[in-house]
Amino acid sequence: MKKQPKRKNSSKKDVAANELEMLGKRIKELRKEKGYTNQEIFAYDNGLNRAQYNKYERGGDIRFSSLVRLLKALDISLKDFFKDGFE
Repeated sequence: MKKQPKRKNSSKKDVAANELEMLGKRIKELRKEKGYTNQEIFAYDNGLNRAQYNKYERGGDIRFSSLVRLLKALDISLKDFFKDGFE
């Protein structure tokens, strides 16, 4: 008897990917509002790893502690960060 392929629970992954994409867009928007057109310069000026920061803007997974640190660099509270763009 043939084994059936395992079904991936893609709906949960898709939801998480969509949320992370929204998070990345919001981070990028706030960076630009602060006057930084270049993400590498923003990361350097704020002591953030440039490659990791790039990943966050592209919707990569982010640890909560990293998000808090990033929001401090953007000078915005968690409450205000999630107020816009996450309807």
